[in-house]
Amino acid sequence: MKRLILLLFFLCSFGMFSQELALYEVDGTSSSSNRFAPSTEKNSSSFVKHLDGLSNKKLTRYLKKEGIPKKLIAKDNDYFDKMWYAESAHIFDVVLEKTEAEHTSSLLSKAGDSHYYTGNLEKAYEWYHELYQQYQEEMHEDTYLKYTQTLKGTGKYRKAATLTKILRQKRDEPLNELNKIDPRTWEGVYTVKIKNLGINSRYSDFSPMFHNGSDIVYASAKDTLFLTSRRYRRTNQPFLDLYVAKSKNKEGDLSSPRKFSKKINTKYHEASMAFSLDQKTIYFTRNNYGKRLKRGKNGINHLKIYRSQYTNGEWGKAEELPFNSEDYSTGHPTISPDGTKMYFVSDRPGGFGETDIYVVDIAEKGGFSEPKNLGRTINTEYKEMFPYVAENALYYSSNRPMGFGGLDVYKSDGANGEFGIGINLGKPINSNKDDFSYIIDATGEQGYFASNRKGGKGDDDIYSFKYTLNLNAIVGSVENESTGGAVNKASISLYNNEGKLINEAVSDTAGNYLFKNLGSTTNYTVVAKKKGFVKDSLPVETKENENISVTQYLKKLVEEKPIVDLFEPSDVYFNFDSFKITPRSAQELDKLVTVLKENESLALKIESHTDAIGPEAYNKYLSDKRAKSTRDYLVSQGIDPSRIISAIGYGEERLLNNCSNGTRCAADQHRLNRRSEFILVSE
Repeated sequence: MKRLILLLFFLCSFGMFSQELALYEVDGTSSSSNRFAPSTEKNSSSFVKHLDGLSNKKLTRYLKKEGIPKKLIAKDNDYFDKMWYAESAHIFDVVLEKTEAEHTSSLLSKAGDSHYYTGNLEKAYEWYHELYQQYQEEMHEDTYLKYTQTLKGTGKYRKAATLTKILRQKRDEPLNELNKIDPRTWEGVYTVKIKNLGINSRYSDFSPMFHNGSDIVYASAKDTLFLTSRRYRRTNQPFLDLYVAKSKNKEGDLSSPRKFSKKINTKYHEASMAFSLDQKTIYFTRNNYGKRLKRGKNGINHLKIYRSQYTNGEWGKAEELPFNSEDYSTGHPTISPDGTKMYFVSDRPGGFGETDIYVVDIAEKGGFSEPKNLGRTINTEYKEMFPYVAENALYYSSNRPMGFGGLDVYKSDGANGEFGIGINLGKPINSNKDDFSYIIDATGEQGYFASNRKGGKGDDDIYSFKYTLNLNAIVGSVENESTGGAVNKASISLYNNEGKLINEAVSDTAGNYLFKNLGSTTNYTVVAKKKGFVKDSLPVETKENENISVTQYLKKLVEEKPIVDLFEPSDVYFNFDSFKITPRSAQELDKLVTVLKENESLALKIESHTDAIGPEAYNKYLSDKRAKSTRDYLVSQGIDPSRIISAIGYGEERLLNNCSNGTRCAADQHRLNRRSEFILVSE
């Protein structure tokens, strides 16, 4: 990594003539993996491995033995109580799916929790949903919250909004604010404008923090000295110091940067800071440094959090906090809005990943409680860093899989200091590079973050961002071409420029419809159809945050002729891990081309699938490629693209047999699932 902040927390400096050692092993293997759980946890999976090793026949015979389901549940509860969630999730699935055990409230709740804590939201949703359907009145509040998070994490935003209302009603909280935004998510409801700031240097600038209303304090490696003799050898950049800049305008621009404090800045690194509620105490990250750099028993100079008080017009001498250590790093502090809690990052023993987020209570006289790990809803086996707490939300960065790049910014909703699972903030906040140290003001509309994305001025740059309500919409109406009257109950489909269906609507009694939260200056296609009319396809380009009005005219069919099923197209099969059309598949597709050309009133839906071999996310991607290659072949043979209503990949969701994950099947059985299916539709 080029960026100094990653070196700050991934690497620990010995100083001018020293070497840096990582918080993880040099070869990239995480040293924290040994601290993921108690040492006996490794042996705990032997029973699960034994179950996995059984054939379907042997497993079925084993589960039918008297008392086995009860024993499995007892073992599962033991795993769950020890927080061995991966093991408990696996056995809960076996009990619930393959035995006659009663689906009790406790069983369903723990099964959902096990998958929730291991990040398998799809499976967590399955058990939470069944729990909600059967035992809604018995569900605890925390289970409601986790169920809501799984709904969001699996894209079921409207259902999540409904659950949120129910939860607020249980708490007797107001519902007014829920009506201010679309229930799906912030993405789409708001547009985001980001801007690279003028204070950025050619070095690393990051970790902005609000201070005294109009000030922003941040970390920078820029050198304000005329002659520089000291450099951080790892990057050949000056050491990090704290700077302060003034807010220039409502657009988030900053000006007049200067060093924050001579007493706080030293010859080594200072970065990632936070302020008390009265702004009279600063907490910041620094190398373990007294009169000289100090090393732990492993020979590494770790990071620590320090505190300084503002008295008599200046910042005093910094003191380290009591939960630091010589033998692991602690840093990236942030203070809760009420000033009673500090959240920070550490690679201390007992965490779940390489670096985890912790919390301590701040006593009135400045003391601290014992650090508490925020748990598996926030922390993963990877790096969680740069926490920032706003009202009922925790923002942080993580390099967990399935993000957009290196570090991505996540948001976890919460209440009473408990936070749900993190949701990726998406683009443009996140990019294919590292995006981190995100802060947002009390309005929830604007703030700052850092990124080393392409187009910046230096190593890491600070960007401002501002959310504005998304007013991009298509306001449409459907009319009878002959009479000019409204056409109600017409089916309206919205496609993106790749031909993918992204939304649907039905015209009302006045013939009107609405598509909201669209992209700016984006090309769409709106297709209106109704039985007895010729469909109308209309290209529409949105503008910058405004409504676009369109009218579509449907022509009445002179005579309706029923369409008979002249041809039942055969499935098209694919080779393993391939989306190429084989010669044999091309023969079947050519038959379909002939039928479509001979019957101009027929349209087509394509649905493509994979077997269950490999990761679900990859299979989803592969099936999408198969759907598109099937569509592209038909188009190459002269079929109008507008006649192909949809081409959708479903991954391994719709298997034709029992060859799911972990099930041994013959090659021919797996091949049956690697297919494209076709649905002929009478337009």
